[in-house]
Amino acid sequence: MYQFSGKLKIFAIALIILGALGTAISFMSAPKTVDEAKEIIAQHDAHNGEHTAAATEGHGEKVAHEENEGTAHYEHILHQMQNRPWSAFYVALIFSLGISLLMLAFYAAQRVAQAGWSVVLFRVMEAITANLVPASIIMIVILICSYMHINHLFPWMAEGTVDPTSDKFDPIIYGKKWWLNTPGWLIRGFVYLAGWNFYRYFIRKNSIKQDNGDLKLHKKNYNASVIFLVFFMLSESMASWDWIMGLDPHWFSTLFGWYVLASLLVSALTVTALVTIYLRNKGALPFVNNSHIHDLAKFMFGFSIFWTYLWFAQFLLIWYANMPEETTYFAMRFNEYKLPFLGMVVANFVFPVLLLMNSDFKSVPWFVTLAGLVILAGHYTDLFVMIMPATVGAHWSFGIPEISALLFFIGIFIYATFSAFARVNPIAKGNPYIRESEEFHYNNVEDRGQENNHH
Repeated sequence: MYQFSGKLKIFAIALIILGALGTAISFMSAPKTVDEAKEIIAQHDAHNGEHTAAATEGHGEKVAHEENEGTAHYEHILHQMQNRPWSAFYVALIFSLGISLLMLAFYAAQRVAQAGWSVVLFRVMEAITANLVPASIIMIVILICSYMHINHLFPWMAEGTVDPTSDKFDPIIYGKKWWLNTPGWLIRGFVYLAGWNFYRYFIRKNSIKQDNGDLKLHKKNYNASVIFLVFFMLSESMASWDWIMGLDPHWFSTLFGWYVLASLLVSALTVTALVTIYLRNKGALPFVNNSHIHDLAKFMFGFSIFWTYLWFAQFLLIWYANMPEETTYFAMRFNEYKLPFLGMVVANFVFPVLLLMNSDFKSVPWFVTLAGLVILAGHYTDLFVMIMPATVGAHWSFGIPEISALLFFIGIFIYATFSAFARVNPIAKGNPYIRESEEFHYNNVEDRGQENNHH
C-alpha cells in the first residue's frame, strides 16, 4: 500500500495556503471605483508614453482612451480590471476541473473498450478523478457568484441586454436568450456537475468492490460507463458553450466542444503519465513498465496532433470566410495576446512532435516528463487565451493572480489525488484483464535499467 507522506501532504497544504493568500491579495488590489481605474490607466499610459488599446466586451474592438469618453466606457474598463483575479482563478479552475473530468471520460472509455493494457493504471486514473469533487464544489461557488452578478465574467448576464427598451439592449444576445438565460444556465451547470460526480462515485465504489473478483460488478461497471460516455459527450460540449464560449456571446464555433475536449484530454493524459511515473519511482506501481509509459506517451502525441487539426480547422475556416462577426475573436487574440496565442501553438504541436514522434523516446520516463511539462504549460495557455480576452480585454498580464490560482489548484490536486490513491489497493486485482495488463510489453520497448518489480 502506498503511504501519502507527511512531506508531500505539507507541500500540498502549503501550496493551497499560498495560492489562497495570493488570490485574496489579487482581489484586494483590484480597483474599486472608476477613478481608481482611470488612475491606473493614466499611470500605464505615462509608463508607455502612449495610450493603450482596450477591448470592448470580448469582441476585440479597440477604443482609444480619450479624455472626453463617457462614464459607461470607464465602467467597462473598471469591470475588466476587476475581472482579472476572477478570470485568473477561473482559468485555473477550468483547467483543474477539465483534467479530472477528461481523465474520468478516458477511464470510462477504457472500461467500455475492455482494454487490457491500462488496467494496472486504473487506480491512478481513479485517484486523479478524486480532484473532480473539490473542483466541482468551487465551480458551483463561481456559478452562483456569476448568477448573483458578483462578478462580470459573462457579458450576456448584464442588466438590459435582452430588454428592447434598454440602452444596453443587444439584439444578438436577445436572439440567443432561449439558451443564454441565467436560470437555465445555472440549472445546466448543476446537472453537468451532478452527473459527472455521480458516475465518479459509482464507478470508484464498484471498482474497489470488484477486487473480490465479482464479474457481475464488472458488467455493471461496463454498463454504467456506456451510459456515462453518452452523457459526457453531450454535457462536455454544452459545458464548453456555457462556461467558455459564453464569455464571447457574439461569437460561436460549431466544433468548439471538440476543441476544448481535445485540449483537456491531452492535459489529462499528460497528468496521468506524470503521476504514474512518480508513483512507479516510489515503488507503488510494481507492474507498471515502460511499455505502459510508452502507450500513455502515444496518446499524448496522438491527441496533440488531433488538437492541432481542430485548432487549424477552426482558425482556417474563420480566416478564409473573413466574416466580421467571426474574425473579431481571432483578431483580438492575435493583436493583444500575440505571444501566448502563437506560443501555445508551438508548445502544443511543435514540441510534442519533436519530443514524442520517435518511438524510443516515448518509453523514456524522464523524456516523457519533460514533454509533459511543456504540453501542460501549452494547454494552460490555450485556456488562458480562450478566457482572458473576453473577460479582461487588453488589461492582462501573468503575475500574482495567475500564479496564485495555479498554486491553489495544484495543491488541491496533489492532496486529493494522492490521498485517494493511498486509501485503496494500488492494483485493481479483481478486473478480469489484470493479468493481461501485468504482462503487457512491447518487444521493441526496452526497460532501460528499470528494476523488475514483478513479485
